Amino acid sequence: MGILINIDNGGTFTDVCLVAGEQVVRTKTLTTPYDLTKCFIEVLKAGSKELYGQENLQKLLAETDYIRYSTTAGTNAIVQKKGPRLGLILREGVDPSFLLEGQEEREMFASMVDDRVAGINVNEEQSRLEARVVEAVNRLLSQGANRLVVSLGGPTMVEDEKKIRNIILRKYPRHLLGAVPVLFSHELVEDQDDVKRTWGALINSFLHPGMERFLYNAENVLREYRTKNPMLIFHNDGNSARVAKTYAIKTYGSGPRGGMEGAKALAKHYKIPALLTLDIGGTTSDIGLVKEEQILENVYGEVEGITTSFRLSDLISVGAGGSSIFRVENGKVIVGPESVGAVPGPACFGRGGQQPTITDAYLLMGILDSRSYFGGRMTLDESRARAAIEEKVAAPLGVSLDEALLAMEKAYEQKIAQGLAVYQDKVDKATLLAFGGAGPMSACGAARAAGIEEVIIPRLAAVFSAFGISFSDIAHEYQASLTEWNQEGIMEKIDQLKIRAERDMFAEGFTLSECRVETYLSVVRDGKLEVIQLKDAAEFLEGLEGTEDVQVNLKVVKPIAHYNFETSANVAPITPVPVRHQRILHPSKEWLDVPVYRFEEMAPGSTGSGPALIEDQLFTCRVLDEWTFKVTENKDIFMRDERRKYK
Repeated sequence: MGILINIDNGGTFTDVCLVAGEQVVRTKTLTTPYDLTKCFIEVLKAGSKELYGQENLQKLLAETDYIRYSTTAGTNAIVQKKGPRLGLILREGVDPSFLLEGQEEREMFASMVDDRVAGINVNEEQSRLEARVVEAVNRLLSQGANRLVVSLGGPTMVEDEKKIRNIILRKYPRHLLGAVPVLFSHELVEDQDDVKRTWGALINSFLHPGMERFLYNAENVLREYRTKNPMLIFHNDGNSARVAKTYAIKTYGSGPRGGMEGAKALAKHYKIPALLTLDIGGTTSDIGLVKEEQILENVYGEVEGITTSFRLSDLISVGAGGSSIFRVENGKVIVGPESVGAVPGPACFGRGGQQPTITDAYLLMGILDSRSYFGGRMTLDESRARAAIEEKVAAPLGVSLDEALLAMEKAYEQKIAQGLAVYQDKVDKATLLAFGGAGPMSACGAARAAGIEEVIIPRLAAVFSAFGISFSDIAHEYQASLTEWNQEGIMEKIDQLKIRAERDMFAEGFTLSECRVETYLSVVRDGKLEVIQLKDAAEFLEGLEGTEDVQVNLKVVKPIAHYNFETSANVAPITPVPVRHQRILHPSKEWLDVPVYRFEEMAPGSTGSGPALIEDQLFTCRVLDEWTFKVTENKDIFMRDERRKYK
């Protein structure tokens, strides 16, 4: 097996995890939002240096089998509402207000479409219809639209959209400069729900040009190095596919899904029935749940509160991350959701940031060591951190610096605990898996605030979303609405979906016979998804007359190489030796000397108790007092709150 490269491009850092047989190396670089291709190449160079001891990108790519990649670029574009101006074509007489149910929809529609809407009567005589289509397209373009979406509802949606497509292709042929990019909603997803389908098409079109430009630029760079296989884009459904077979909307939220895939693999390995995930990045803490080795998902996923036709992980984002800004309002410490991001970053980064963050607080509390942060590649400035917190937190509260630091930590942990509570109600008892650059520092505190007694810090915590991507296969999923309630109707839909699957997998370089094909029905009842295997379909259909929300699903998978965990084994307890002691600020307002352990020197079986710090090159794990820790055979850190254990 060749090298597997897995990259997660986040808002603050871009992470890489390289799997070379049994060896796993990881590193990260600062994200360059002004040119994502730059940090993409830089993190590959940094990865080659970690693997070979010197930078050698040519050798790394020559020895690589697969590159899997995820990016937050699409997510950021939606959040910031930065993208192309869209024009929307509906049926004549249809008011676009059916898309504007809530505040989120109204704001997003105003950013994407505004008043660029046209109506067409598809039943008009052909020459008249052609004239109306040209008139509508020209008007939308003159209003500033640079991409169009056609979404026609009703039972003849597919046929009618194809009719308009044929006219546009004739009147605006692709070889002419006047050609206009158009998305026909049925080509993206076959869903009879006009609202979900139309929003999915709008969001996809909004994301498409930016994602296309960057991803093809990155792929072109790889071609210059003659990489063996095309770059694979990791999707928000847990699958991977080449750039040319990726819908832009599938990149939305793909980074957090990588972490969920890694959590799913760990839950299966350690046989943990319920695993709460806490991914603390620079701007947010993303929280999800793996229950009985399955990722909790929404059948109709939401993009910034807008329901779409696409299945997405059931995640919530809490505005509390390593770069979230703290402020004081009415005598209370408030965390986020505003963030300083990577540029200028926390005040202690010394890049011009003047706002207080939890990173600044942890530095002044002694939890972070300015000399070893980020593997010693970034020196932190305590004086800048102190100035920001004294001015923006301590002075408005009228308290000392130490009291301000503890108030910031408490507010931060409580905000994360409130997010965890959303999923705690869904299980009897859960273990917390904390990762991301800032996850290990806050895991015990957030768990204690949420009443959770066991925490896991994976050994690859700082790049865990990138690591999780390595568990994905090359796969595509398809769905189609069921309108005929009989076995023949089901099989006809499946045959149609198989034609699409065969075409897409051929483009990936595989025949359908090399792939695993899964088919099933899905129906939503009372807000819950029911999955029905085809052998049970006849009996199932008897009670569904008049039900609209039934889908035929097909998934085609070409398995590729994954990382393999060490076989579970009982390892003898070992008492690790600290490399030094460090003074940290305790909740009692006292400064205590605590042992600091170097993670790479801790063998499996290492055990101990808090208060303590476990220092990795890319993260710092804080063990609170009355918590114990143990390093497993896979070098994951298990921590337990001994106070709760005996309650």
